[in-house]
Amino acid sequence: APWTDAYAAAMRAVYASHPDDLDIAALAAEALMNRTPWALWDLSTGGVADDADTDEARAILERALENPASRVHPGVLHMYIHLMEMSPFPELALRASDWLRDLAPDSGHLRHMPTHIDVLCGHYYQVVASNHDAIIADEKYREREGAMNFYTLYRVHNYHFKVYGAMFLGQSEVALNTADEVIATIPPELLRVESPPMADWLEGFMPVKLHVLIRFGRWQEIIDTPLPDDPDLYSVTTAMIHYARGVAFSATGRVREAEEEQRRFVAATERVPDDRYLFNNRCHDILAIAAEMLAGELEYRKANYDAAFAHLRRSIELEDGLVYDEPWGWMQPTRHAYGALLLEQGRIADAAAVYRADLGLDGSLPRARQHPENVWSLHGYYECLVRLGEDDLAAMIRPRLDLAIARADIPIRASCYCRMAQAA
Repeated sequence: APWTDAYAAAMRAVYASHPDDLDIAALAAEALMNRTPWALWDLSTGGVADDADTDEARAILERALENPASRVHPGVLHMYIHLMEMSPFPELALRASDWLRDLAPDSGHLRHMPTHIDVLCGHYYQVVASNHDAIIADEKYREREGAMNFYTLYRVHNYHFKVYGAMFLGQSEVALNTADEVIATIPPELLRVESPPMADWLEGFMPVKLHVLIRFGRWQEIIDTPLPDDPDLYSVTTAMIHYARGVAFSATGRVREAEEEQRRFVAATERVPDDRYLFNNRCHDILAIAAEMLAGELEYRKANYDAAFAHLRRSIELEDGLVYDEPWGWMQPTRHAYGALLLEQGRIADAAAVYRADLGLDGSLPRARQHPENVWSLHGYYECLVRLGEDDLAAMIRPRLDLAIARADIPIRASCYCRMAQAA
């Protein structure tokens, strides 16, 4: 936008005159980054995105970070995290994240910010812990100001992130309890506010619990989930309930009922407004992943394995095509289901490649799409290596798997509960 470009140009000039002022450095970097928000890096190449001032902003912030005073400057630290989270090397911001983590204890958003780097580095326990702290900090704000304000979007982001981290840890209790808190913290009255259109920004968070229930194979709880009284207001929620029920019926062998839920899902998706978002992604783009996942699950239960795997590969393509976000709008990586079902059909080498990519062990995926050290893919990859006779590699993975399993609160037997014959 012209005003964004003009502000960036003005701040560039101010910074040139005062390069040692940390406040100005933070504001100048922010101005440059906001010219191309969420498009600082090209995920497909790992390079700087077209027309982005990423290198200039990085030079400003890294020069500022050479000043020891930057370690207590929330603006510099905050901007550096945002600069590096889409990059091929988010770990470069780990120290900045640790300096920021407890710097402003009453600022929920700043307590949360380090977890944008933690999650990319596989530090899922820290994701849960820091977002828990952020929730506590922001609860003070809610108690004073209530929930009928735009800041609820920021508060929900903390809960969403905590759920995401807990899912990767295999911590069902934390994930389920926090998903309930997501629902509780968004009052229906807020969703009914039309100007600004709060439902378009917030209703997409309401189905988070369905992702958790699928992650942990809570099939009967999904089947028993009631539909909203107002399907127009809760349009994404309605569609996701039908999707989740379809998956649950499919996973339990009730194919006819799954097919009926699939039809209801398609109809419900058509009623979702085009401008309904979950942070950076249109809900329609997220629901397109659900459509392919459900189609794949159904074909699999019908023993149409090639068709099933084609749908699951398409779901992976759609997930990989989402606009960058943390957490990703699709909360259980599609590769986890694909790998589990490949394994179940004895396609072990193919499954191993899926898990290797998800863990970031082969460099085939952009860094932002990797999920290092997650317990689900570690389990799947280890099983593949054992069954392939790759004993040396399996021995290297086993200690990492044991560490990951130690934090889970449920037995990890497969990367997806959709795998009916789960490994011991």
